[in-house]
Amino acid sequence: MADLKREKLNVLVLFGGRSGEHEVSLASARSVVGRLDPAKYNVILLGIDPQGRWLLPDDSRRALDEGPADGAAAVVQMSGRARALMKLKGDILEPGGRIDVVFPVLHGPFGEDGTVQGLLELADLPYVGAGVLGSALSMDKDTMKTVLRAHGLPVPDFLALKRRDWRQDAEGCAALVRDQIGYPCFVKPANLGSSVGISKVRSESRLAAAVEEAAQYDTKIVVEHAVPQAREIECGVLGNHEPEASVVGEVIPSREFYSYEAKYLDEASELIIPAQLSGDVTEQVRAMALEAFRALDCAGMARVDFLIDAHTNEVFVSEANTIPGFTPISMFPRLWEASGIGYSELLDRLIQLALERHAERSSLRTTYRPTGDDPS
Repeated sequence: MADLKREKLNVLVLFGGRSGEHEVSLASARSVVGRLDPAKYNVILLGIDPQGRWLLPDDSRRALDEGPADGAAAVVQMSGRARALMKLKGDILEPGGRIDVVFPVLHGPFGEDGTVQGLLELADLPYVGAGVLGSALSMDKDTMKTVLRAHGLPVPDFLALKRRDWRQDAEGCAALVRDQIGYPCFVKPANLGSSVGISKVRSESRLAAAVEEAAQYDTKIVVEHAVPQAREIECGVLGNHEPEASVVGEVIPSREFYSYEAKYLDEASELIIPAQLSGDVTEQVRAMALEAFRALDCAGMARVDFLIDAHTNEVFVSEANTIPGFTPISMFPRLWEASGIGYSELLDRLIQLALERHAERSSLRTTYRPTGDDPS
């Protein structure tokens, strides 16, 4: 197994992707590449364009710097990607002709949802972040909230609508929202992040437009009770078997909620680190972040988001992000910087955690030969 004691590791940074968060991934990848210590790592770039084509390293560099060019050369098309990664492991990459660890900087579907993680498992490559199950659970807001609730963690009331059901019986679906959730509520794609496709709905007259907006990005839509005057709180988690929680931060959005525009397109939103919370509430948030991380079978890293009811001070888990943003303004690296771990050191830790997890999984038996002995 490769480790950080060797002269240099070859780190494959995987970025872009076929999701509504493609541009956010590019911004995160630029930051990661810029902060990986060149004395420790050889960085190899592998981009995925918005159409799902995998780009060769030279095209990947151009895509990261300028955006993908028309007709960029692709490693593979719709099949054979595991075979392509096996080829990448062997002999087409320089320097060293070897990938020691993959750092996926992919947000949203086809990157953060277990699909790429399954591909990397097939290719037997160490990679940063949660595995297939943890990634899939955390990506799907319906399943995630169901699992968190089963573990005794409080989540806002919610229900899931299928796009097909909505288009066949919008009146019946609207009645479910009215009776089970009420207004105001949030309507969001079940499998997406960065607040893409999310709407706050104050009355039933606006529900149809919000559902159709979310349905552009997913076939399943989550409708969630809007916590009154919610404070938006975030906590980073780092580790495998013994995860640690960062200091706690608060987002003061420039708009009514932390929308895509408030996150990335204007500079008026504030990130308050540490959040101005009582000591008891701060420790409650940190403890719940660790509980959520374990409940969702996460590994390596996650940013767990919370909502606090301004009237009752009740704390709700909103969601877990297994590949949080790594842009210069992203909360996850800033939370760890405030906790005493700088950006470059954070990347070192994540790479080491990936190698440790891969080594542990590699120790498992993959064959079985019956001995004929009766264990009873």
